[in-house]
Amino acid sequence: MYTGLRLAAVAARPLARASALRPCLVNRHPDLRRFDQAALRQVIPGRSWESTIAAPPSEPVAPAAENATENIISEEKDTGHFEVKDNEAILFFDRTDWDKALTRDVDIFPLKIINVLRRNESDSELADLMRRFDSSRLGIMDPIRLVKMAIPEDMPIKVTEILPRFKDGGAFVKFRYSAELDPADIECKYRRHPSPQPWLTMSRLKENPLKPWFNPFRGIQARLVRGTPWLEDMHRYPSGVLRVEFVPAEVGTTPETLPEEVLYSVFRRYGKIADIIPQSADSKEVPKYANVGFPLLRDAIMARNCAHGFVIPKSQGGGAAGTMLRITYVKRVKGHNIWNWITSHPRIVFPIIAALLAGLSVIIFDPIRQFFIRLHIQHSFNFSESRLYKWFQSHRQSFSLGKRREQWESLGGAIWNHRLDVISQLREWLDVTSDNFIVVTGPRGSGKVEVVMNKALENRRDVLLLDCKPIVEARGESAMIGRLASAVGYRPVFSWANSLSSLIDLAVQGTTGVKAGFSETLESQLTKILYTTASALRDVALSGRSNKERDGNTSEDAWLEAHPERRPVIVIDNFLHKSDEQGIVYDKISEWAASLVQNHAAQVIFLTSENAYSKPLTRALPDRVFRVVSLGDLDHGVAKKYIMGRLQNDREAAEERKAKDESGNKPNGTPNLSGLDLAIETLGGRLVDLESLARRIQAGMSPSDATDEIVTESAVDTVKMFLLSKGSDAAEKKWSTAQVWHLVKALAKESSLLYNQVLLSPTFSSSMSPAAGDGEAALESLAAAELISVRADRGHPRLITAGKPLQQAAFARLVRDRVLVAKMDLAQQNELAKIEAKKIAAAENELALLGSLPRQTSESAGRVHYLLVQIDTAQRKIEDLDKNMAACKKILSEEV
Repeated sequence: MYTGLRLAAVAARPLARASALRPCLVNRHPDLRRFDQAALRQVIPGRSWESTIAAPPSEPVAPAAENATENIISEEKDTGHFEVKDNEAILFFDRTDWDKALTRDVDIFPLKIINVLRRNESDSELADLMRRFDSSRLGIMDPIRLVKMAIPEDMPIKVTEILPRFKDGGAFVKFRYSAELDPADIECKYRRHPSPQPWLTMSRLKENPLKPWFNPFRGIQARLVRGTPWLEDMHRYPSGVLRVEFVPAEVGTTPETLPEEVLYSVFRRYGKIADIIPQSADSKEVPKYANVGFPLLRDAIMARNCAHGFVIPKSQGGGAAGTMLRITYVKRVKGHNIWNWITSHPRIVFPIIAALLAGLSVIIFDPIRQFFIRLHIQHSFNFSESRLYKWFQSHRQSFSLGKRREQWESLGGAIWNHRLDVISQLREWLDVTSDNFIVVTGPRGSGKVEVVMNKALENRRDVLLLDCKPIVEARGESAMIGRLASAVGYRPVFSWANSLSSLIDLAVQGTTGVKAGFSETLESQLTKILYTTASALRDVALSGRSNKERDGNTSEDAWLEAHPERRPVIVIDNFLHKSDEQGIVYDKISEWAASLVQNHAAQVIFLTSENAYSKPLTRALPDRVFRVVSLGDLDHGVAKKYIMGRLQNDREAAEERKAKDESGNKPNGTPNLSGLDLAIETLGGRLVDLESLARRIQAGMSPSDATDEIVTESAVDTVKMFLLSKGSDAAEKKWSTAQVWHLVKALAKESSLLYNQVLLSPTFSSSMSPAAGDGEAALESLAAAELISVRADRGHPRLITAGKPLQQAAFARLVRDRVLVAKMDLAQQNELAKIEAKKIAAAENELALLGSLPRQTSESAGRVHYLLVQIDTAQRKIEDLDKNMAACKKILSEEV
């Protein structure tokens, strides 16, 4: 009776000595198994690699014979080698012959599945899995039954043991044969070689190939094991390259390094050899070895299992005692060529990655951003543009707020009628084709935004207002980018990503020495936002184009040039606000605006209170004469009408609140308007100052008291900001206190000053302050701060006036302050004295140089006389200044 299929033990064990001719056919010496394998690992019964012992079912097996067989199996578990007796040999079953299976490898066991299972399951779980997977004991899906079926029944051999090799996808079959047979004949039987024995002439495997269930195209193959197979169960998996080590066949002998010809004759029988690579001559690694590569993995598996432990005799070049072959699989190293190239070329890879990320951003996010910009320009989400709001506006007379609305419109009508010519001029320029800028200038508070947005562009829908003030006042580049993106509707914007990219770029630069290019500069990000907006503006301009129009089939540029009324309008407010700090922002905005008007994508209007607007605009759009319109203060009559109307509206609103107020609070009575004309004359026609005056009068103050309070506040602000400024703010300014006081005293006496006369004064031409050395720069800085106003004539500055009429009254208030005048005069005269002392020092140095000459000539006498006169004049000025400073000090010392 058969004892069933039992799988043999696998353990790491040094190779035992074997016969040179038939190593698997002789007994092993007990001394070669001296160390205890139980210390290496505990033997677990029922493992999936237990051997199967086949016994004839008709012959009963005696208990003693069963015990002997179990002892043999236990000994094979411990040694990791077969116990081969006389008249016993081993066959290894694998795939079909190598020359018939060049395209597909075949296994008794599915090799790829077994490798995956062995990595995740234990041996006992694998055995259970395979039994469940086979699902039949006697079916053709049983791999052990395939081996039994492959052995002909009429062959005079007896199978004694079958050992499956799951890792190698095959099985070892140990058999016993009669003394008259040669194991080589049995191998010929399976290799289909002709043989004189009648029972070997018919090749059953050739005529009737046995095919596994998982490969119905190829049959299996069997080879005689010539060496001593090592039955290890470690995590060493087959590969196509074998490492053949040359070890001594007997202890104390020296092995030979086998040449390639001998290795070829040994391994060629197992399949085609790709290459044989011997050990390098200068290598000191022992034992000596050579690598044998097979194109097919199955051939390498067959060679390793059949030739491991094979001894090359002396006749074949193995030396006096022979050379044993110890064969192992060379671990396959996965070629990470792409990753290795990436990590070894960071200077190339990181810029490429940055470019790919930028390209991905353009492909994914730019269309989304253009969509949101178009919605922002067209005011798609603005309630005032909806039909419901427009219907409400058209029927507002029927509501209670209609009367007040009309009153407010009539109040503004007085101002708009005063500036009707400016509004008409702007509308005319917008309806004419031109690739030029429109510039609206005027002091702050003159109503530039209201005139342009509420009147000149009243009937325009596609209008974008870009206020530069919050952008340039933002703290940090991220905040600046976020505010610019919000102003144009650019979203989504990842302003925080630039800080993170800068950190990554800094880390890459520190490790590789080159910038990766992940981070973007402020200039590049501003350019990206503005030119994405330009693309959206062009789409908005072309959105109203129709093929039904007369020129609908023309090119886009020609259509845009022919229809200026269809182009969007860009209004850039507060242009050049703090231009000294954020000049790059205005340069980029100017270049962007120039590209818009040149490509007829939009019309651009600049609103500015700075006189230096022409410099950045001329750089962006040279050879152009800009269309400029200026807004000034209101006339006296218009200003009075505006205040009267404002007071009337406030009084009517208070009466309405009184009618609804149940507490009975009485509104203020009729305001006192005596002295209103004088107040308007003092404050001028600046809308901001008129609003302040109207609020104070409505609060119950008389016009004279309100004017006096407004003038006092302006005077205090002038002292704090310009005369007594200390610390870092004063260090950043381009003017000195003496220069400001010089202008304040002069403008308090006269309404205007000559520009060049001011520049030639000692305070401006020879200032001792390092920041105020340039007189023209000081005047421009004071004009930008709205302390003064510079009026040009024929393209060059001519007159200097106060920044607004209120400043004129504030200057007069300041010069009436006796203590302040003494303090400021003392500082100014002290600086003038330093200037004269500097002149004297320069003249004395030159006289000393002339005196060091070896002889005095008549030619130098004139120069000496001139220097002496300069010293005398400067000394006289210093004496006068000292007297004035003494008077100022006396006033300051008597201050109460």
